[in-house]
Amino acid sequence: MQSVVLRSLVAAASNATARPHGRRVPRGCIRVILSMLLLAATHAVAAKPTPELGEVMSPDGKIRVIVSLDAEGTPHYAVDREGREVLQPAPLGLVLKEADFSRGLRLREAGAVTTVKDRYELLTGKRRNNQYLASRREFHWIDAKDRRLDIVFQVSNDGVAFRYRLPDADKDIQHLREEATAFRFPKETRGWLQPMSVAKTGFAQTNPSYEEYYLQDVAVGTPTPLGAGWVYPALFRNGDTWVLLSEGSLSRGHAGSRLLDGKVAGEYRVGFPDPRENFQGGPVNPEFPLPWQSPWRMIAIGNLKTIAESTLGTDLADPPGHPPVTPVVPGKASWSWPLMGDDKTVYDVQKRFIDYAADMGWRYTLIDSMWDSQIGYERVRELIDYARSKDVAILLWYNSAGSWNQAHQTPRDRMLTRASRQQEFERLKAMGVAGLKIDFFGGDGQSFINYYLDIMEDAAPYGLLLNFHGATLPRGWQRTYPNLMTMESVRGLEFITFDQHNADQAPTHAAMLPFTRNVFDPMDFTPVVLDKINKIERRTTPAFELAQSVLFVSGIQHYAEIPEGMAKAPDYVRDFLRDVPSIWEDSRYIAGYPGKQAVFARRGDGHWYVAGINAEAQTKSLELDLSELGAVRSGILIADGDGPLSFRREEVRLGEDGKLRIDVPASGGFVLKLE
Repeated sequence: MQSVVLRSLVAAASNATARPHGRRVPRGCIRVILSMLLLAATHAVAAKPTPELGEVMSPDGKIRVIVSLDAEGTPHYAVDREGREVLQPAPLGLVLKEADFSRGLRLREAGAVTTVKDRYELLTGKRRNNQYLASRREFHWIDAKDRRLDIVFQVSNDGVAFRYRLPDADKDIQHLREEATAFRFPKETRGWLQPMSVAKTGFAQTNPSYEEYYLQDVAVGTPTPLGAGWVYPALFRNGDTWVLLSEGSLSRGHAGSRLLDGKVAGEYRVGFPDPRENFQGGPVNPEFPLPWQSPWRMIAIGNLKTIAESTLGTDLADPPGHPPVTPVVPGKASWSWPLMGDDKTVYDVQKRFIDYAADMGWRYTLIDSMWDSQIGYERVRELIDYARSKDVAILLWYNSAGSWNQAHQTPRDRMLTRASRQQEFERLKAMGVAGLKIDFFGGDGQSFINYYLDIMEDAAPYGLLLNFHGATLPRGWQRTYPNLMTMESVRGLEFITFDQHNADQAPTHAAMLPFTRNVFDPMDFTPVVLDKINKIERRTTPAFELAQSVLFVSGIQHYAEIPEGMAKAPDYVRDFLRDVPSIWEDSRYIAGYPGKQAVFARRGDGHWYVAGINAEAQTKSLELDLSELGAVRSGILIADGDGPLSFRREEVRLGEDGKLRIDVPASGGFVLKLE
C-alpha cells in the first residue's frame, strides 16, 4: 500500500514540473507540496484499520478496546467511547537487543475476558476508600522463533490500561531498546501538555524535575518546545471526551518513560529517558532477566468530571508489601524556607516555626537545607525534644547528592549507599525525627528509579516518612510505599518567589493542576501565602491562596506563609487553616475548565469543603450544583473582601435544588464549609 502511495506522489511531483501556461513551478514549491502530500498519505496509511482479533469492553459497556494485527505482524489497538472514536489504531510492541517484538508476530491466543476487583485504603490521596472494577483480557503473541509476548488489557469505567509481559524464563539480562507503543488521536483533538525539561539544565543541573508550565489547548502534533518530549500526565479533549495519559506501577526493571512527538499527525510515542539521566553510571533503558512485565500504560477516559475524579493511577499501583511499622499520620506543616531562604535555617528561627505549628494545630515543622552546618545534629535534637513538648514532629531536608547535580546545599551524600542510608536512618530514629524531604534527583533512568525504590524500602523499617523534591512523578508509589507522603514534581510556589514572570503565570498554572498533575498523585506545591511576597507583585488574591489548601492534595501539606503573615489574617481564616482536614474521605469535581477555573468538593472530618479559583482576568459568576453532596443546605463562605489582601465571611444558604451562585473575582477564590 505504501509503495502505491509513494509512486503516486512521485508522479504528482513529476506532473508539477510541467509548464502550465508556459511557466515551470519552482522546485522549492514542489518540495513543500510533496512533503505535505507525503505526511497526509503516511497518516492515511498508518491509520488504516486492520483485521480485528478481539475486543475488551468496560463493565458499563461504554469504553471499548479493539485489538488487531497489520500486514507486517505489528499488533495495534484502538479505543472508542459510546461508539465515538477516542484513539485511532496505533502500534504496540517492544524492541529488545535480543528480540524484536514490534513486528513479525502472530496471535497464539486471545484469552477469555475476566473480571478484576480491588478495594484499598489510601490516606494520602483524594479518596480514602477506593474500589476498582475492570474487565481484563490477555492477548498472547509469538514471533517466528516462538518467543512469547503477552499484552494485558484492563478496561474500567474510567479508562483503559495495558502492559506488556515477557513470560519466558531466562537468567541472562535483556536490554529494552525501544517501546513501540503509540497513542494516535483524531486530528481535531486538543492537548494540555507539559514539556519535559532537558537533562542537566536548570538550577545546578538538577533537571528534569517535572517543573515546566503546561501548554494549554494546543493542537495535537504541536512540537515539544524543548525537544525532550512531554511529561505525564498529559491531558487531551475531543468534543465532550477527555483523555488523561499516564504511567503506573513503576518498579525495578523499569525506567520512567515520557511521551515523544510521533511519526504521524496526532501521534505520541512512548520514549525512554535521556542517556544522562543515570545514577552513578547505571542503566537508563530497562535491563532485566526474564520473566518481566512493563509498567501500566494508563488512559483515563470520560467527561471532565470522570477524569478529575479518577483514581486509575492508584487503582493500578502495586499494593504495599507489608504494613507500615508505625502509623502513617498525614498532616500540615510549617516551614521557613520558601519566604525566608537558606539563611534562616538557624536555631532561633526554627524554634519560632515550631511554636507557629503548635499554635496552628499543625502536626509538623520542616527544617530545610543547611541545618547540619547552621544548627548541627545536637541542637536539632534539642529542637526535636522541644517540638515533642508542643505535640509537633520534625522533618529534615537532605540533598540526594551524587555527581548528577551541582547543588551545594547540605547535608548531601548521606543517601548514596545502603550503608550510609542505614547509618543515617539509625541516627535520625534515635533523635526522634519523623521524616525526610530529599531533594535534587537526576532523572528517570532505570538506575535512578532503583535509587528512589532503595530509599523508600530502606526508610520503611525505621518508620520515616518521605517527601521527594526536584523529582520524578510518583506514578502511584504512595500506595505501594505508604511512608511516601508526597512528592513535588511540579512548578510550585517557590517559583513565584523567584521572579515576576512566574508570579504572572500563577493563576492559570494553579487552575491546571487539579486536572493534570494532582489527579492521581499527591503534590507538594507548598501553597498559601496570604500576605505579601518580597519584591513580587502578587497576581492571586488571598482567597485564591486559601482555596489551594483544599484544592491541592498532599499527604503532608507544607504551608508557605510565615507567622507574621498569618497573624494579619482574620481569626476565621486562621481557624479554617487549623481545622481543614489532612485526610480526605471523598472528592468531587463540581465545576471548572483546565487553566481557567477549578471548583472541587472534598469531604473530611464529617464535613464537605468546597473550594474554587478563577484564573481568568474578569469576574466569573459560577452556578454550583452541590446536590450530589447530600442533604446540605447551608455553610460558611470565606471569599475575597473589598480591599487588597482582604477577606469576607458570610453564611450562605443553598437553593432547594442544591445550587449556589458565587461571583468569583479575577484571580480570586473562595472556600465553603458546608454544615
